[in-house]
Amino acid sequence: MKLSSTACLMAWAATFAATTAMAQTIELDPIRVEAEQAQEALGNTEVSQEEIEARNPSTVADVFAGESEITVSGGAAIAQKVLVHGIEESLLAVTIDGARQNKSAFHHTGNVLIDPALLKRVEVSSGIAPADAGPGALAGTIAYETKDARDLLEPGDTFGGLATTSYGSNGNDFRRGLTLFGGVGGYEWLLSGTKTSGNDYKDGDGNVVQGTEADVTAVSGKFAYTTDTGKRFEFSAEQVKDTGRRAMQAGPGGLFFARPDFAGVVGRPSVYREALSRRRSFTFNYTDEADDGGFSPDVQLTWNEQYIEAGGAVGTNDSLSGKVENEFQLGMGTLTAGVDFFHDTATGEGALNTGSPEEKLSNLGLYAQMRQDLNSRVSLSYGARVDSQRLTLADGQTFSDTGVSVNAQADVILSSSLTMNIGAAYSWGGYELSEASLINLGGAWTYGTPKASTSTSARIGLRWDQGPWAVTGALFYTKVRDVNDVLTAARTLSDLTTRGFDGSVGYYGDRGFVRMNLTYADVELSNVAIGSTAYYAGRPVGKMIGLEGAYEVSPQWRVGGTAEIALTNNDTAGVGGMTALPGYEVVNLYAAFTPRQNENVEVRLDVRNLFDETYAARGSDGIGNPTRIVALNESGRTIALIASLKF
Repeated sequence: MKLSSTACLMAWAATFAATTAMAQTIELDPIRVEAEQAQEALGNTEVSQEEIEARNPSTVADVFAGESEITVSGGAAIAQKVLVHGIEESLLAVTIDGARQNKSAFHHTGNVLIDPALLKRVEVSSGIAPADAGPGALAGTIAYETKDARDLLEPGDTFGGLATTSYGSNGNDFRRGLTLFGGVGGYEWLLSGTKTSGNDYKDGDGNVVQGTEADVTAVSGKFAYTTDTGKRFEFSAEQVKDTGRRAMQAGPGGLFFARPDFAGVVGRPSVYREALSRRRSFTFNYTDEADDGGFSPDVQLTWNEQYIEAGGAVGTNDSLSGKVENEFQLGMGTLTAGVDFFHDTATGEGALNTGSPEEKLSNLGLYAQMRQDLNSRVSLSYGARVDSQRLTLADGQTFSDTGVSVNAQADVILSSSLTMNIGAAYSWGGYELSEASLINLGGAWTYGTPKASTSTSARIGLRWDQGPWAVTGALFYTKVRDVNDVLTAARTLSDLTTRGFDGSVGYYGDRGFVRMNLTYADVELSNVAIGSTAYYAGRPVGKMIGLEGAYEVSPQWRVGGTAEIALTNNDTAGVGGMTALPGYEVVNLYAAFTPRQNENVEVRLDVRNLFDETYAARGSDGIGNPTRIVALNESGRTIALIASLKF
């Protein structure tokens, strides 16, 4: 593609600033544009450790309870996909502890299988992504961060552990986990394992939803050494897999293909057989925690694999990626600059994948992001990155392209209580691999011409803070151009747009808080309302309301809850044979008790779906298609008892 002279100049200037920064270092106060309140109004949501613990998640859907702009599809863990403003996570840059993650190998399964047992926090940017967030951030980012041993060790201790067990009444779900950790003389280690098992759950009408049994196993380890001068070397390994019985229907070649995202397919009888979704990753990190603002680079190298064995759909997506970056403290702010790369491979491994069913995609990126306070009222974040890619298809064809991404955001104090936020970005996403399990399915593919995707995003909002009250409101817009249909060889192109409004009202007291979030996201594919089977693109969201609150009754007792309210979405009525999407209201409550005599013990009672609502989650696949698909209802009322012991 041809690069504009302005874009090239911005990228060159940012890179030049990085290479000359060492000679002008200076100590600075934290940049205000990075503050939590500014980030929220700019479309960057943080799910904190405190919020994760309050929500007590067993799946990724629980992590985002109460967040209206983030929706998660339903069913068992194998099927869950995360959507931000209705755009699927495969169009976002997703990382775990900074390590890039790739997508699933089959469109009826989720993209990034996660067990949230050790999650520390999650940061989500909608639409506008900084240059140092990594490549492929067409519609934003999702950054998961997990706990280290030092996050869990008590001061002065060299060994500890955390044991958790829980039982849920609906489906007889049994979850148990054990984490052991220690550290001495600069060395740290952590070993963790969780297992969740159960039966098929019942929906709010008391009907058993077959193919939804919980069967997730997760194991992980982290090992680190920090020198006396603050240089930290860390290696981590993780495997998460879901191996439950899932609904399958007959497909090509007389084989059965798993569709765990549906309750059934109209006209195709279902059988129930074991399917496997597995994610494995190995990551090395080097950081200099005694950074003095000079040259002390962060280095990361990671390999991860997504493997799917869903009946006749079998495939692997693997990725080798890495980065070297440095944060420079300049007289005018903080500059983060570096270089990153990835090499992804998608391989079909089923009985019907013929010939050499493999595609490869390589990327090399150069980036710089500046964050600064211009004065006491104006803070800025702006940057650029250049990415160069090479795509190799299964028939041997190769395609190369290079593109520039630029972004800019501002936080402007208008008065003692009112702040305005504004931002815009142009992102070059590049090529996309085909779905691994479908490459050369039933015969060699004859490809159309792939095209690099790009996006434009903008957001403007206001934030009002007065005492314990906080109110925000923002308009957002993201358009992704030339989204490739990766389910076929034809590479059909579409444009994907989401536009709408985010708002929140919160009261934050000394002993508790209550917050309401509201999101309206109008999602269109090729200028019409998007359907609920637009895989690797998005889903129809409409109007969503999230509620969350918590109150510390005493040092021993804490109560709280979340709610998700979806309003009827009429935009889909009559589009591709779809109907309007019905609304629903789901309320979850909890009470947690810590004995006065032993603060390391906690007993908790959760009541999920308190009013036994019968519903299919708004982000789920296939909803609103009653003539083709039997939608997958979510679990009805569940009473769960959880006990945890820290030692």
